[in-house]
Amino acid sequence: MTTAKGWSDFTMSELFSIKHGFGFDGKYFASEGDYILLTPGNFKDEGGFKLKTKEKFFTGDFDEQYLLPKGSLIVAMTEQAEGLLGSSALIPGAGKFLHNQRLGLIAEERRDRIDIGFLYYLFNTRNVRAQIRGAATGTKVRHTSPTRIGAVKVTIPNVPTQRKIASILSAYDDLIENNTRRIAILEEMAQAIYREWFVNFHFPGHETVKLVDSTLGQTPDGWKIFPIDALCSKITDGAHRSPKSVDVGLPMASMKDMETWRLNLSTARRITQDDFDELVRIDCKPLKGDVLIAKDGASYLKYIFVVEQDEEVVLLSSVAILRPNGRLDPYLMAMILNDPPTKGRLANYVTGAAIPRVILKDFKRFEILVPPSDIQGHWHERTAPAIQLIHRLLKKNDNLRTTRDLLLPKLISGQLDVEDLDIDVGMTAEENAEAAAG
Repeated sequence: MTTAKGWSDFTMSELFSIKHGFGFDGKYFASEGDYILLTPGNFKDEGGFKLKTKEKFFTGDFDEQYLLPKGSLIVAMTEQAEGLLGSSALIPGAGKFLHNQRLGLIAEERRDRIDIGFLYYLFNTRNVRAQIRGAATGTKVRHTSPTRIGAVKVTIPNVPTQRKIASILSAYDDLIENNTRRIAILEEMAQAIYREWFVNFHFPGHETVKLVDSTLGQTPDGWKIFPIDALCSKITDGAHRSPKSVDVGLPMASMKDMETWRLNLSTARRITQDDFDELVRIDCKPLKGDVLIAKDGASYLKYIFVVEQDEEVVLLSSVAILRPNGRLDPYLMAMILNDPPTKGRLANYVTGAAIPRVILKDFKRFEILVPPSDIQGHWHERTAPAIQLIHRLLKKNDNLRTTRDLLLPKLISGQLDVEDLDIDVGMTAEENAEAAAG
């Protein structure tokens, strides 16, 4: 049934079929190898492909039909995490990724009815996700099936219009990906300088400085070792009392809201103004220049970063707040604490098996090697601009995601008509984004 000019109603089964993955033999699983066995953990909640910190590799023989080609569209059929069921992702490269049994592969698509790029975004709309979740089975872990996905009802435009819509939305994703690559390069640059200066001790003028024995091994003469308590005016953590959440209020963040460089306030709980003010009074609000450390639970010490700007947020006790007193550059403090050998030493200040936790009263005695102020100054001049650019690029990505997410439902539903727009599906990401914005 046609519902609007060029738009028609279908069930998903009229557009494509879904192929099950394979149950690979666990005895061939490994921590490294040539072939990555994909899991629902390789999907972003909002849709999109991601590589995990620790991938599962398969080292045995397998049927070539389960080696996914570049550009294949896969769907998460098990809800490994809240909101993940029905998330879709496009395979980013060929000859590397294996089709596991918990994933559905889009196959035999009717190309006269559906464009694969458009379908990727269609899967990530609220309407489609709600239908998939509503028909799912299971209580603790929810599952869907090819038949249930096939029963999902959609209204879509003709294929040329689908391609225009996909081109507009992918322009934003391409810009986000470009910024993400730039962030990775900047991260590696800052890390490389840190390793060269403060691990290998090839800092400016190192030729004239001898290494001497210390409690931390051989260190440059004149560099001092301090307990971290002597480098901070305050070492504390967030609230040990968790106020009641409200629908509209001020953010209260915990370790789950920490990312590599910052707090993600969009995922934080909301609390009332009165509760927020009370937590500010007891010093649970981080300030610009503070170093935050994930200190409790399975992700302890995973996230350590400097607060880049003052924000209206308070913290729960799973996050430690370190307030440097000027003896050590905050960025350098975060780099030192993030260094794997340092984290190895920090493990001695963690207690608890079921719920690991950094004990702050013991952590205050943790020793750090502090270079002279002139070396710190040179390092800051070299690295601070890169770190600040990382934060600007993260902010740009936030804005791009917000714009894309506002456009997505309007484009997919036909609320924004693109049929007569002069959009070249072969244009660059920047050109398509500009065309969409204009």
